Amino acid sequence: MEINGMNNKYIKAKKRVEELKAFYIHLSVYIIVNLFLSGAQIVDGITEDKSFLEIFSDFGIYGIWLMWGIGLLIHWISVFQSKIIGKNWEEKKIKEFMKREDEVRKRNSF
Repeated sequence: MEINGMNNKYIKAKKRVEELKAFYIHLSVYIIVNLFLSGAQIVDGITEDKSFLEIFSDFGIYGIWLMWGIGLLIHWISVFQSKIIGKNWEEKKIKEFMKREDEVRKRNSF
């Protein structure tokens, strides 16, 4: 039984490490790809003799950062904030509601 408990802990820890690794890979790809795309658009704007304001007022320069960033934020929340509303939270709330229900029944039975 102790071995089984250790095995479950190992599996949970390994899953957590995989989630973290996936997030950091996502973050790295986000930064590298967006730097490349933004750099290409800036160089393109410079070769077309656009002003600084024209280059950076183009939604394409920051739009991809913003849209993909929203997805990255959601990924971050799912990895790092899962403790707030995760399975443990659900189990705690279920037990809390069951306890309240038992207390109400006890009060009403007297």
